[in-house]
Parts: sequence; structure tokens; C-alpha cells
Amino acid sequence: MKIWVDADACPGVIKEILFRAAERTQVMVILVANQPLRIPPSRWIRSVQVAAGFDVADNEIVQRLEVGDLVITGDIPLAAEVIEKGGHALNPRGERYSVDTIRARLTMRDFMETLRSSGIHTGGEATLSQADRKAFAGQLDQWLNQIGKN
Repeated sequence: MKIWVDADACPGVIKEILFRAAERTQVMVILVANQPLRIPPSRWIRSVQVAAGFDVADNEIVQRLEVGDLVITGDIPLAAEVIEKGGHALNPRGERYSVDTIRARLTMRDFMETLRSSGIHTGGEATLSQADRKAFAGQLDQWLNQIGKN
């Protein structure tokens, strides 16, 4: 099993949690981005740089994903593709997407996009909090326990 990271928008503190988990559990963490990334030297951490462009990193993750792999992303359409392909998806705030929740999240995302495109200001996401980090670490540990790596 591998952990794939949609790294262009992933907060640094979440990457640090993933780096520590990779070393502790010897699970491969692969960061995919359209820019060069600084990663610690480790046999358990790699980065893949893809060309710039809309959804290029997302498409690379979906193409390489194997059943059971975990993808870290805040991108709802990417999470839906991951789940459809038999993977697991977790956002940096600790929300684990599932077959039962992803359709509602896609619907809400599309609704908010419609509001924004019609000129309604919907505000942005709040800053990543300590509670978010703790929720992320807890969900990551839960997945690692499920695959027998914690």
C-alpha cells in the first residue's frame, strides 16, 4: 500500500506528519506536484513532478493508484475518482471520504461553485487548526492500523 499526496495544495504541516509516518511505518509516501518539492532524504518518501496544467497531478495520481492505496487531497472530484477506483481518500483536515459521503460532498462543491460563478462571495476555508491536524493524524493512524502498519 502507498500514500499518494496531491502535493500542490497540501499544507506543510500535513506533509511533515506524513513524512514522520512514512519513516515510522515504512509505508511509501509519494508527493505529486507540478513544481519541484523539497522532501527529506528517505527510502520511504518520493516526489513526482508533472507538467503544469489543469488536473495533470490529479490524473497522474489516478493513473498510478492501486486498490487500497490512500490519497491525501482536498480536491473533491479527485477523491471521488480515487474511491471509484478502490482507493481511500483523506483530506488535510482529517475528513475521510467514503462511498457514502462523496456524492454529497460533490453536490455541495458544485453548488458552491455555482454561487461563486454568479458573483456571490462564499468566503474561503479557515486556516488549518490544531484540531484539524489532530483529526488528520488520527485518520491517518486509523488507515495505517487497517493495513497493519501501525
